[in-house]
Amino acid sequence: MTQTKDFAVFDADSHVVEPVEVWEHYLDPEYRTLGRHALWREQGRHDAYLKINGTVFRDTTNPNIPRHAIYEPGMTWDDVGRLDPDTRHAAVAGASDAKARLRDMDNMGIDQSFLYPTWFAEGFHLIEDPDVAWALARAYNDWVRDFCAVNPDRLFAAAMIPLQSIDFTIAELDRISSEPCFRGVFIRPMFLEGRYFTHPYFEPLFGTIEERGLVAAVHPSAGLWNPEWTSHGPFFEKVKDRLEEGFGFSGGPAAGGTSGPEMGFKSGNKLGHPISPILSPWLDNHLFVAAALIGFGAMQRYPNLKVVMPHGKASWMEEVLEKMEASTRTLPLSYHYPIRTDPEVMWDEGHILLGFDAEERLVQQLPEVFSQKVTWGSRYPHHDTTSAWDAIKQLDLAGVDANSQTRMLGGNAAEQFGVEARHLIESSSP
Repeated sequence: MTQTKDFAVFDADSHVVEPVEVWEHYLDPEYRTLGRHALWREQGRHDAYLKINGTVFRDTTNPNIPRHAIYEPGMTWDDVGRLDPDTRHAAVAGASDAKARLRDMDNMGIDQSFLYPTWFAEGFHLIEDPDVAWALARAYNDWVRDFCAVNPDRLFAAAMIPLQSIDFTIAELDRISSEPCFRGVFIRPMFLEGRYFTHPYFEPLFGTIEERGLVAAVHPSAGLWNPEWTSHGPFFEKVKDRLEEGFGFSGGPAAGGTSGPEMGFKSGNKLGHPISPILSPWLDNHLFVAAALIGFGAMQRYPNLKVVMPHGKASWMEEVLEKMEASTRTLPLSYHYPIRTDPEVMWDEGHILLGFDAEERLVQQLPEVFSQKVTWGSRYPHHDTTSAWDAIKQLDLAGVDANSQTRMLGGNAAEQFGVEARHLIESSSP
């Protein structure tokens, strides 16, 4: 069925998958051996792993289905779930090739996209050597700049910054800030060397991002390969692995299991489901807002700081604001630092957008609350991708008005990233 739209869609959460050219062509020659030791993704015919600081973290999911680059336009989540696990599936071309990406954007109803990394998102902040981290950041930034140059009116990117050295961070921000494709700075909400973003070490980061007019692009990652305490992900995986006496999922008839009320359950097994990708993103985003932005006053000290926080949903914000509103009234009694006691007002005044997806029900039901503070993301080309047509359909079914849809699906993001909105795709293919 053909769908139409009369406004520009800006995809504020899509991903590239870094090709070997980042290491073999864009990385400075003197760092190529060290760079491949510090961070490397191996995607072979029979094996796949991420290497960080020389330690190999092998994939725990089915290597036949590259969940990080499996979506093709027209697929549904059910289609992804029905992929044959015994057949080797190739990664989609648009994950690493800009021309293929633009074709997929056309089919998905997406006019413009903001690009995040995939393997750099997962492992870059864990690199121990600051010099190598900066060299890899330069390599990634130069590669994604050339990727966006294929169509600079439609493709924009988050720059990698070497937070392993705040001086190198500022130097890299100086280097890339004149490049028009870079509208934001990638930040993963996690502990770095035992420090969180409430630490004074990070103060120059927030100030420089605000000064340069860039966006703090805060994007969580599940942390499936990471040491403990870099995100909530490993904690949930640890809990899962300890549920020895819980229920396990045996599958329905198609998987050789049972049917009826008892279908899928058998006692004495582990949970049997990777729960960290489900729960850690919104908790990581929640912590960043509650601790760094509100609790420790970054929004007060940098009132013009722009922030976008995708891949953690948006509905939780009302609950966070309510709790922060109550707590900050009593905090001055216990802690001796100045903090505003009106987080809800501060949030409304702030320049912060939260990402939502096509399935988020509360956003659909309360557009008057969320329409000014959210931005849609496709998650392309990952396994949980949705298209702009999916989002429009869901918002239409929920009765969300046209003006709100225009802002939620494109206007807010274009304004936040300082991009001229381009309405190029008007209808889907029949």
